[in-house]
Amino acid sequence: MNVNPITVLNLMLCVIIFAFGYLGFKKSNNRMIMSIAIAFGLFGISHLMLVLHAARSLAFVLILIRTAAYLIVLLTFSRAAFKK
Repeated sequence: MNVNPITVLNLMLCVIIFAFGYLGFKKSNNRMIMSIAIAFGLFGISHLMLVLHAARSLAFVLILIRTAAYLIVLLTFSRAAFKK
């Protein structure tokens, strides 16, 4: 099984960002922090699928997961940018 080191690095960074986001949310109760953490958790799941070589058979699921993650980030940042 040949694993791409960049994918493994991305997975590790997503896990770290998710963990810090969760801890930041617990401390501040800021829902925007948790939203971004959830998005990176989803990105982490997509990277894990690549590491486990499940992406080819579940390509549609991978597309849905990544699209959901990007939409969460987009909506979170748009709420922050256009907050009254």
